[in-house]
Amino acid sequence: MLLFHVLLGATLSKGLNRGFATLLAGALGVGAEAFGSLFGPTVKPVVIGFLVFFLVAAATFSRFIPRIKKKYDYGVLIFILTFSLVSVSGYRVDTIIKLAHQRLSTIIFGGLTCIVISMFVFPVWAGEDLHKLIVTNLEKLASFLEGFGDEYYRVSKGDKSFLGAYKSVLNSKATEESLANLAWWEIGHGKFRFCHPWKQYLKIGVYIRQCAYHIEALSGYLDEQYQVPSEFQIAVQEPCMKMSSEVGKALKELGNSMKRMVYPSTSYVHIENCKKAIEDLNIKLKMSMVVERDDILESIPVIAATSILVDIIKCVEKISEAIEELSKQAHFKKPKDITSDETGKPHFRHRGAAIKPVDGGNDRELITITVNSDDEISQEMDLDKNKQEINRL
Repeated sequence: MLLFHVLLGATLSKGLNRGFATLLAGALGVGAEAFGSLFGPTVKPVVIGFLVFFLVAAATFSRFIPRIKKKYDYGVLIFILTFSLVSVSGYRVDTIIKLAHQRLSTIIFGGLTCIVISMFVFPVWAGEDLHKLIVTNLEKLASFLEGFGDEYYRVSKGDKSFLGAYKSVLNSKATEESLANLAWWEIGHGKFRFCHPWKQYLKIGVYIRQCAYHIEALSGYLDEQYQVPSEFQIAVQEPCMKMSSEVGKALKELGNSMKRMVYPSTSYVHIENCKKAIEDLNIKLKMSMVVERDDILESIPVIAATSILVDIIKCVEKISEAIEELSKQAHFKKPKDITSDETGKPHFRHRGAAIKPVDGGNDRELITITVNSDDEISQEMDLDKNKQEINRL
């Protein structure tokens, strides 16, 4: 029962650690007893005492090594207990061998029983729980950011439960590390292959928590003291709401791509919209710089809130890059309607046509449209970046 755990990874971790530690400790204990017998009955206790002190001390200090403490701490503890029990028992060699054999066989039988039950009777996978936790955290941040603009400008008065959902993300580090450690022991299952890149989930979790801390600071500007919008706040309302909405949509797309385990191919569109909103915000800020001295204090909270939104967008870019790296390492599926060229830029396919963005310099964009037909017609459209935008094909 000491080995059994709800999570299969925990059962495998404890079972393998306990089995190998008992085998190694039993063998060394028998060896220490035999080695001590070579020096006669007088010196034997001194020799065994020295071996026990040296090996137990080495094993104890090895528990301070982060890598060993993270994955093999339970095994080291079992090694210390078993080696001490076998080596200082004072029995004859044949009795010690019998004791070690009984202890090892009992652990192997009990451990295999626990592993089989955990694996085949309603298994609970730590890796799957970690995957769902990351997706849930992304959705919580997305819901806050999508509703922040309406709440900040009091456009909507609906359910406000989403405003506090992000707080659970702030304290998710310990759970993520524990699940990732247990998932490392698990075998391949479902869409999660053997040697799945669980470390990348921890990296994504770090960026998600950074974003959550920025959201924690941003939520402070929803207090009652900022309930009356100033003229400056109204002037920058459109780009601020667009930034908040688009970055929330980007996070939601990233969460959906992780949930379906497909390549995140559409989130970058919302990130680009965020960058355009930042440019619009800069223009509005420059136009609103000519204000009276009495209005400066009213403008500071708005500028601070928009600055935090910009930091959140940078955080989301890091999250997007980390998820793209995960999709490559874990071999996520790519949507059939999207391909990419050598530069990694995605091409959208629509009804047999391929739209390929081409770098046209700083002042304009070139979009090459190739229609897949018998005649293979190729057209090149030169669009002004600041005036025209393609919404649908």
